[in-house]
Amino acid sequence: MKAAIFDAPQKMRVGEWDSPSAGTDEVVVRVKATGICAGDMYIYQGRNPYAHYPVIGGHEIAGYVHSTGEGVTGIQVGELVVVEPFIGCGKCYACRVGKPNCCINLEIIGIHRPGGFAEYVVAPARNIHKVPPGLSPAWASFAEPIAIAVQATRRGEVHAGDTVLILGAGPIGLALIEVARAKGAHVYVTDVVQDRLEFARTLGAEALPSDDELLDRVMEITSGEGMPCVIEAAGNARAMEATVDLVAHGGRIVIVGLLKKGQMIQIPGLDLTRKEMTIHGSRASTNCFPEALQLLAEGKIRYPKVATEFSMWDAPGVFEEMNAMPGKYHKGVLVI
Repeated sequence: MKAAIFDAPQKMRVGEWDSPSAGTDEVVVRVKATGICAGDMYIYQGRNPYAHYPVIGGHEIAGYVHSTGEGVTGIQVGELVVVEPFIGCGKCYACRVGKPNCCINLEIIGIHRPGGFAEYVVAPARNIHKVPPGLSPAWASFAEPIAIAVQATRRGEVHAGDTVLILGAGPIGLALIEVARAKGAHVYVTDVVQDRLEFARTLGAEALPSDDELLDRVMEITSGEGMPCVIEAAGNARAMEATVDLVAHGGRIVIVGLLKKGQMIQIPGLDLTRKEMTIHGSRASTNCFPEALQLLAEGKIRYPKVATEFSMWDAPGVFEEMNAMPGKYHKGVLVI
């Protein structure tokens, strides 16, 4: 099959790769659209510690069922589906308590297994989700990042009438804005990039500059209480540390962003008891794809409107351009 292949850091080509076949309880999907994620850019840049070259990236995948293996039921050839890329072992403690997204032996399609930057991809049948009528493959490919936002808002117990501050207005921050608003929350967002804040406003969030006066602004807005829920999506140590000051007494903090392995953050120990805040990590998603797809089908997610579509086979040039000018596109989707 044809595929866009990462051969080494900043070396990508379109070439041939062995076509997958469906084993027991597996499904082969004919790819139509795959979103470009920060994790894919990390593979291109050589910053993803789990990627071993050559590798086919891409984990935000939508396409049509091409074939099914023995034991697969309820999935028909030709159906439009999305692929949930995180595969748990089913045996470790995290899997046993219903958190396969935290599996100690986790495998990710697009990193540990060949991903969606190709004509075909194979996945366990349990990782296949049918797309509701009316969604195109390109829009359906947003199910994965939207599911990340669903998971984070569940972790933060975001509900109607709540007030949420999101740190970071990148792709995941924008998804968080949409999902939190769909749940009926009032959303504030902050970022150091003005263009991102301007776009966040179009999604209905109130934008706050990320500067030395952010804490004062938050306290003014909340009459000195702090935000009931603060979600960090910047992947920045200073932002993670700032959540403790920004959150209200008795409030909730959710950390979605990623730091380099071994990088530490500091928080005031007294505030852990004085504020009795709840601090949650949030990794990818589990059991969130159905809700994400439903939000997309109901038109509650507008973010895909600003995506730029590229031909899958132009991927080497697209990655080169996005690496050189990281702020040029809000979101890229590779389509066949």
